Amino acid sequence: MTRIWQDHKGSVIALGIALLVALSCVVIVPETHQGVVIQAGRPDRVANRFEPNTEFGNTGAGIVLRIPGYERVQMIDKRILDLDMERQQVLSSDQQRLQVDAYARFRIINPVLMVENAGSEEILRNQLSPILTSVLRQELGRRPFSALLTAERGTAMANIRDALDREARSYGAQVIDVRIKSADLPDGAPLNAAFTRMQTDRQEEAATIRAQGEKNAQIIRAEAEADAAATYAAAYGKDPEFYDFYRAMESYRRTFQQGEGQSSMILSPDNEYLRQFQGGR
Repeated sequence: MTRIWQDHKGSVIALGIALLVALSCVVIVPETHQGVVIQAGRPDRVANRFEPNTEFGNTGAGIVLRIPGYERVQMIDKRILDLDMERQQVLSSDQQRLQVDAYARFRIINPVLMVENAGSEEILRNQLSPILTSVLRQELGRRPFSALLTAERGTAMANIRDALDREARSYGAQVIDVRIKSADLPDGAPLNAAFTRMQTDRQEEAATIRAQGEKNAQIIRAEAEADAAATYAAAYGKDPEFYDFYRAMESYRRTFQQGEGQSSMILSPDNEYLRQFQGGR
């Protein structure tokens, strides 16, 4: 072995140097990343670029060749990334101070643009974070606190996502979703005052609904009684004698049934009240 080293020392060294140079020319880009080949400080080409609906194995991941010292490969995450917003105080349209905690999910779809305008994923997060805060403040500032407890919250989130996405496109990113993890009132007096105000509002709303219901009930009852009177008048007008007889019978029934057969009445035989017992004369 010593003799071989002495006889071929130069060849072994040259082979080792050649192997090192060959290895330095090769970079492996995994499926989870995009490789941006930067040539003399400027992005030149992309390996394993993100393409929607492309199956693993057909994306272009694997070995990428570069010129050592002249080209370098910067890895850009191809997966969906998180952008967490620090807890912020937001003023709603009904002057409620809310403690809002939100986050966004985004993906880098143009790594060349991202490298040119942001440089790295961390810098991109730092660029998008204040934009998310500003857009969220503007959107929630146009809505009352109660809107965050209804389906209107989904509309607000969609508006925030679209506004943030328009800004993120200039950095080569696509905002997929924005969500509010929590939106709470500050602890202490503001929270208690808000609960009291909400309770008073609900009580006033309930009183208004009850008053409107009673009003509608009176209107319906009056209309029904008017319709009944009109129906009775139309029916009795066709036979006034029968109507007089019917009224007399109703009066007798109510008068004579009051004492369950134990009351007494003393009337003259020719009393007008007993006229129907005399044949209606």
